[in-house]
Amino acid sequence: MEELLNVNWALLAPIFIIQFILLLVAIIDLVRIEKTNGPKWLWVIIILFVNIIGPILYFVIGRRNQ
Repeated sequence: MEELLNVNWALLAPIFIIQFILLLVAIIDLVRIEKTNGPKWLWVIIILFVNIIGPILYFVIGRRNQ
């Protein structure tokens, strides 16, 4: 418990904010887009559970260029 009090939250807060924004934008884009490379349910799992890398993978690999 004392470790949480000694953490410098000013350094970690931007990482958490960026992670949340990436997650939110990726989920909104996934709902709006018609076709993806792979099933949508799999991309939802990847985006939600693979933290920062999941939304980045979705934007690089998951979106189908039309």
